[in-house]
Amino acid sequence: MYVCAMKKLSLLVLIFCTCFIMLNAQDPAVKSHGIISGNVKDSVSGSPLEYATITLTDKLTRKVLNGSTTNNKGQFSIDKVAPGNFIITIESIGYKAMSITVTINKNENNDLKNILLLKDSKVLSTVTVTAQGKLIDNRIDKLVFNAERDLTSAGGVATDILKKVPQVSVDVDGNVELSGSSNIRFLINGKPSTAFGSSINDVLQSIPASQIKSIEVITNPGAKYDAQGLGGIINIILKQNTAKGINGNISVTTGTRMENGSFNFNARKGTFGINAFVSGNKRLYATTPFTSSRVSADTTNGGKGKALLDLDGTNRFTRYGIESGLGFDWTLRKKNSFTGTFNYNTFGNNGNGDLTQSQSVIDNTGTALSNVLSSNHSNNTSRFKNADVSFAYKRTFDKEDQQLDVSVNSSSGNSRTVANNEQFLLPADSLYYGIKAVNPGKENETQIALDYTQPLAKDVLLGVGGKTTFLNIVSSSDVLSLKDNSYFPDTSLSNNLNYHQKVYAGYAEISFPVSNWFDVKAGTRYERTEINSYYSNAQNQSPPSGYNTWVPSIFFSKKLEHDQVVKISYSKRIERPDYGDLNPFINTSDPKNITAGNPYLQPEIGQRYELSYSRDFPKLGSFMITAFYRNNKDDIQPYTKYYSSIQLGDSVYHNVSVSTRENIGTEKNTGVNLFANIRGTSKLSIRSNIFLFHRHITNAIDKGADRSSFNYRMNVNATYQFSPLIAGEFFGNFNSARNEVQGKYPSFTSYSFAIRKLFWNKKGSLAFTATNPFAKYVNQQLELYGTNFTQTYLRRIPFRSIGINFTWKFGKLEFKKEREDNSGDTGSPQ
Repeated sequence: MYVCAMKKLSLLVLIFCTCFIMLNAQDPAVKSHGIISGNVKDSVSGSPLEYATITLTDKLTRKVLNGSTTNNKGQFSIDKVAPGNFIITIESIGYKAMSITVTINKNENNDLKNILLLKDSKVLSTVTVTAQGKLIDNRIDKLVFNAERDLTSAGGVATDILKKVPQVSVDVDGNVELSGSSNIRFLINGKPSTAFGSSINDVLQSIPASQIKSIEVITNPGAKYDAQGLGGIINIILKQNTAKGINGNISVTTGTRMENGSFNFNARKGTFGINAFVSGNKRLYATTPFTSSRVSADTTNGGKGKALLDLDGTNRFTRYGIESGLGFDWTLRKKNSFTGTFNYNTFGNNGNGDLTQSQSVIDNTGTALSNVLSSNHSNNTSRFKNADVSFAYKRTFDKEDQQLDVSVNSSSGNSRTVANNEQFLLPADSLYYGIKAVNPGKENETQIALDYTQPLAKDVLLGVGGKTTFLNIVSSSDVLSLKDNSYFPDTSLSNNLNYHQKVYAGYAEISFPVSNWFDVKAGTRYERTEINSYYSNAQNQSPPSGYNTWVPSIFFSKKLEHDQVVKISYSKRIERPDYGDLNPFINTSDPKNITAGNPYLQPEIGQRYELSYSRDFPKLGSFMITAFYRNNKDDIQPYTKYYSSIQLGDSVYHNVSVSTRENIGTEKNTGVNLFANIRGTSKLSIRSNIFLFHRHITNAIDKGADRSSFNYRMNVNATYQFSPLIAGEFFGNFNSARNEVQGKYPSFTSYSFAIRKLFWNKKGSLAFTATNPFAKYVNQQLELYGTNFTQTYLRRIPFRSIGINFTWKFGKLEFKKEREDNSGDTGSPQ
């Protein structure tokens, strides 16, 4: 198996190299005669200026020859400069431009060192400018998608933006995968939240797209980041303006499928600033028709018959979410920075269903042995509230890049789920089965982190740090069962969970150049996990346990001519089961399809190798290709088992499937992702993403039932600027059918149109959006198969949506770009 996987990886590397050669063949080799480099900073604070524009002009002819922009550290470099006399012009919005005369001799490298720009106070007090950076920013260890520039997501939610991010895919229900893995560490403004432990889908589909500034994707996190999150990290950066004065924005969306709105307020005077926001989203009630058919072996008749279960019904569903936050930042004596935030969120959903159920048993000749017809009425509600508090202190020093960070983050959440079900025999319509279950829970997570960065030499940086995480979960399930036409407490189905987890972590990483060949960033992280848990209905209570995890990571980056970058990286990750996976609550609201948690899950370990190449074409756009190989041990996946009869508590269930999550074995993924951004004309731009991967699953539960499959996803986005004030956009997305260890999940196609008009001196905008306007439903057919059963499940999901979004920006200084803070743009990344 290992040899087979390596052959696939070798094939991908061959494809990768072929694309690399073809792209380089487009331009003849140009000998690099010289290099001009420098570091652009604010003249007062000494802070690096990101996205400053560098222009290289011939001194004699005044012809523009080349250019560049500064990175997150304010650094720039212009290669292949022929000998001669030049003028370097440095410009940054809100600062006075500076011009420097430079002479380059043959094979000379000219380092301009620190270039200090003065703020243009006159411009700052009178001018409002909107600045747009690159849509995709490819950095050494992460990819940044600047969501503010997206049109078709206007009026949508976070999952609508995630569909457009390279290597990310979203299915019809809002489930997110990164490079084919659903085990993702989600952060908001760089910080974890207990909200994601309750229902990731509810959170992501309750954050309005208008509230999101950018999305950071880290497929191979370094040693500084938490080891949790097998597929990688997705960090959602909410909007916040650091400009002086008072400013903000309001966004309101109304539509046929969802409604949302957001309000942001920022105020800053001197070195102190505050920000506040509130946003909300509501998915309107929608009815989903569905049918299901399950065929299974009937072991009650000597294994010679079959049990058939056919369902035909509808589900009505709605969800809502409200997020709010208040924050401050204060700089004391230039070198001391304090930041604090408080967020309060509430999420919920309601669902009810009605179905007709036919249960029959036939022998091997097809003769019916029994046939029962019934109707089922269910009602489910879920509520979750959480509060997040964070405080951070940063100390900088006279020595550049020397920095100390201390942070405390705490998140507390309360959830409550109610599931009711009643079944009636037909045609008499007599009640014969009923369940009423209430499942409240509490989750608290606190993190204390310390990071220190020390420059050792020029371009050599050492980072060390430590972190402690405390996680406490308390959950109970109170179940009432129908007996003699009355409901009584069912102690056998009721249970409670008390889970305590502590993670102690320490890391060290170093970044340095290897001559002029390439840059290296290497590190290792140690995590000690200690668990103490109690499950009231567990057959055996496991004693307090702990385990150690070493998480190494290494990155190689090489910058080539013509704005080309090659990166190679490796990282190891861990996926600890979360609250929803471990909760032993048994949901019998559908007595033929029971779900339950698994308190005995083991953590999943994964290793990922990645090779990427990117190139910027000055006039045409950019291109990026990434090849990867990932190996997961103790892979956690949903797993369904069929029982002709099973006793749960005091009740015996017949012809029933029980779904839970299991450590199913080993999963290996080998894939490649291609992303292109093409500027066809001054008005037209097109971007496309294609993701292909092969998956092989070794099934350790059902020996021999291994699975291999080929999967692909692709999308295309076209934007046309009709005029300076009117722009239109189209986005189309396709996900192939997804194969897992027990089944085939359906393919998914979606498409959107949008047009936006700016007015009020570009402070106001009105956008019209339409999603799947030519079809009311998206058909989704799920196929499951396992030992002694096969099942098909078809849903017709209402997906057509038409909406109007209004946005208004008020105040001045909307343009000022935030510089990237390596320790803070993902919060405390440990």
